[in-house]
Order: sequence, then C-alpha cells, then structure tokens
Amino acid sequence: MTDVESVVIVDEIKTSSNDYTIGRLTLNKSKALNALDLEMAGIMLDALQRWQSRNDIVAVVIDAAGEKAFCAGGDIVSMYKSMVEANGQIPAFLETFFETEYTLDYTIHNYSKPIVVWGSGIVMGGGMGLLCGASHRIVTETSRLAMPEITIGLYPDVGGSYFLPRLPGKAGLFLGLTGGQMNGSDACFVGLADSLLASTEKDTLLNTLVEYTWEKTDSESLASSVSHIIETMKTPEELPNGNVETNMALINDLCSADNVTDVVHAILNADMSENKWLQRAQSTLAKGSPITMHLVFEQCKKGANMTLADCFRMEADMSCRCGESGEFQEGVRALLIDKDMSPQWKYKTVDEVPQSAIAHFFTSPWAEEQHPLAKL
Repeated sequence: MTDVESVVIVDEIKTSSNDYTIGRLTLNKSKALNALDLEMAGIMLDALQRWQSRNDIVAVVIDAAGEKAFCAGGDIVSMYKSMVEANGQIPAFLETFFETEYTLDYTIHNYSKPIVVWGSGIVMGGGMGLLCGASHRIVTETSRLAMPEITIGLYPDVGGSYFLPRLPGKAGLFLGLTGGQMNGSDACFVGLADSLLASTEKDTLLNTLVEYTWEKTDSESLASSVSHIIETMKTPEELPNGNVETNMALINDLCSADNVTDVVHAILNADMSENKWLQRAQSTLAKGSPITMHLVFEQCKKGANMTLADCFRMEADMSCRCGESGEFQEGVRALLIDKDMSPQWKYKTVDEVPQSAIAHFFTSPWAEEQHPLAKL
C-alpha cells in the first residue's frame, strides 16, 4: 500500500517480467507546486539509497502530482523562518536542509540504475536539481525551466555550479544572471533535457516500463532499455520555439567580458525591444540582487574546473553563508512573506559590491573533515 497523504508517494510497481520492479517517487504537494521541503528530500534520499542495492529494481521514475509543476523550487518559506530566528548566524535548519538536498541531487547524478524524471510544467531551482542529474530527463510542451535565484538573493545552487558552465557558449552564465526561462526545446538544446515528449504520455510511459520484458540487468543494458522505451513515445504535436539557440550569438557577445560588472552592464544596456524573452531576462536582472550577480559569475568561473562533488561542497558553503548574510532573507521576505516585491538589497548596483564581501561566501564554515558533504 502506498500512503497517498505522504508529501512524497513511494511506490514499487511489479513488472510483468521476471519479478522485476519499477521504483516510483511522486512529489505530492501540488498546492505548493511540489516545492521541495526537508521531509520530501529525506524520503526520496532514503528510498533511492534502499533501491540502489536491490537487484529487482530495474529503474526509478520521479514525477509529481498535478499538471502545473514538477517542482517549483525549494521550500524557501521554512528557510526564511529559520533565518529570522538565527538572527545573522547560520541556521542549523539550513545546514541540515542543504546537506540532505545536495546529497539527494548527488545521489541522482551517480545512481547505478536508470532514473527517469518527468519534468513537465514548472521546473525551477530545487526542481532543476532533481532533473539535471537523472539519466533520462524528460520535458514536455508545458515545461518551464529556470534558475531564478537572482530574484531572492540566493544563487543557482543544486549543482548549478557544475551544470551552468558546461552549457553551450555563455548560455549558463546568462541564464544564471537573468533567471531566463527555458521551454522544452531550449532545455534539449542546452543539454539539460534528453527527450521532449507530449505531456499526455506519462501514463503510457509508466505502463510501457511495467509491461517491458526486462532481461539483462547491468547498468548499461537497463539504461539502453529505458532509452528504447522513451523513443517509442509520442512527441508534442507542436514543438515550442526555443529562445536560447536563436539568441546564442547575442548571449555569447553580451557575456564575453572577463568580469561581472561589464557583463551585467552589457545585458542591461542592450536593446531588447524586439524580443520579449530577452526583455524579460533583462528586467529580471535589473531587479535582482547585486550580490547574487557576483556569486553567479564566480560560481560559473570556479565550477567550470571542479568535480561535481567539489561543486556541491562549495555550494553548501555558499548557501550557508547566504543564510547568515541577510540578502537571501530579504529576497524571500519581499517575494513571499510581505509580497511587496521591493527587496532592499545591501548594494544598489553591481559596481558597489566589494570583492571582499563576495570572497566571504566562498569560505567554508567547517573544517575540511567536518564538512557535511565530506563523504560525497
């Protein structure tokens, strides 16, 4: 029996062949757009760790309740409350939350069995962390993907330091700075999704995985079987028009400078009047946190040459520093608590932020051996 009241429904579905099983994790907080909270991350991590060692589990599917969102991000309201109570210190809740979330994301990246993520609807922030590491990342014609942390004074975490600098050209830096939204075509172009399917195909995909004759169960054969099944699914009748590919030359040009100040000014001063997608990206950057602008630039520069594990360790440091700095707290207050949409950022412009202030975000609160992600 599955617990349909649980914030994550954990299900094991017997296949029609040889006693094999499909593991299924369904995010189940549709009214909150399936925003990932600590309990959800813990349930998912526990299930994945248990299934990892079981020979009968041939694949895992991660999906979500409701049509609107796969996962709209992390549970930042709980984080806000912990920051208010901690009063300028690093909240213990944040340490626990980020340790659990990043361990979950890292586990998905390194899983020995195929993980299919059904990324339909809104996929942002923490949702991107769940999607990006999966072996089979599916988007649909309704998918809207973004790393919009610039609006709340955080930065694109959940592995963003690893995957953003590895996108084509300067796309990662641009998307991180502007919170630019991608549709399914964009996600496939930049390499953050593998397949663009019709949003009506989820049940068909699940049924086909269950009915499939599973034979060889080594990692490579399982992944190949899942890929084959996905290839038989229907694509949308009309593919969304991508925005990133058509604007790639401009994005590369705007983000070509070797410092964040020049890049930000280039984007803010460009004439975007002919293109609504670029206008929106420009507007989001203009209202965003100047501290975040620096963090995005630095994380992309550093992360480009780091391992995934080191990126997550760096992000745990950065996220906890964000928890004590006040900027993240102020961003959440303006967006979700008071909803006045008028964050009072510490610095008015990108030019005003001292390098010493940014350097602090990259210092670890822990000794190396005590780091919560030391064992990744």
